[in-house]
Amino acid sequence: MVPRTEATVSVFDSGFMLGDGVWEGLRLHKGRIAFLDAHLDRLYEGAKAIAMDIGLSREELIARLEETIDSNAMRGEAGVHIRLMVTRGIRSTPYQDPRVVISPATIVIIPEYKAPLPSTIETGIRLFTVHVRRGDPAVQDQKLNSHSKLNCITACIQATQASADEALMLDPHGFVATCNSTHFFIVRKGEVWTSSGDYCLGGITRSNVIQVCREEGIPVFEKNFSLTDVYGADEAFVTGTFAGVVPVTEIDGRKMTEGRGPMVERLQDLYKALMDRDVTS
Repeated sequence: MVPRTEATVSVFDSGFMLGDGVWEGLRLHKGRIAFLDAHLDRLYEGAKAIAMDIGLSREELIARLEETIDSNAMRGEAGVHIRLMVTRGIRSTPYQDPRVVISPATIVIIPEYKAPLPSTIETGIRLFTVHVRRGDPAVQDQKLNSHSKLNCITACIQATQASADEALMLDPHGFVATCNSTHFFIVRKGEVWTSSGDYCLGGITRSNVIQVCREEGIPVFEKNFSLTDVYGADEAFVTGTFAGVVPVTEIDGRKMTEGRGPMVERLQDLYKALMDRDVTS
């Protein structure tokens, strides 16, 4: 446990050197980490998929997270975001082969006071469809929440240069996949649509929004759809651990809604209620 200004990793660390590792973004809600089991499931499954030993049991890792929260006196605070990062460890030399790793996994926990702006939740964000595609799983599987984010970063750069807040990314077949750091949904005639999920991370918030839709009898579909479907939609929104459910008001210069539409406002309330249930269960 060290002050932020003193936190360092080796220049031979696998994450710094090669992007070799997995991570999770966590949100503190009413003093507890929301949807922690789902996040840890994804973390440990990702580590197993890349043959990386985290070196701690789930219980030991949870204890470290709790210790970090308490050491920073954040238990009763609002707007706390935690980045949990695990890399393969320190390598003896700059080389890809994991057999040159000479240390246990590197585990870093960074807690911050970081909350979405109220205006973002109410007035939304703008998207721009970029040329950078979500890759084929045989090249780099998008299901892995890996440290290797250059695909998403290049998409973000293009969106920023187009004066948008986030990039909308297509899959290799030209269907809508996801955004560079959030998951994308549209609303059409009372139905909620999101991508098939074949070319995007298994989002925790995405899954939770689908769950609340089904619980409330809102028709929700995971399917292939094109930009034509997007441009003709009634509403659009993105989801993520950091901000929850956020309206999208403009896509490629086309106005979607003024602020949040009725479905987005309803889903924001349902998602918050789900968070409340999760941390009190």
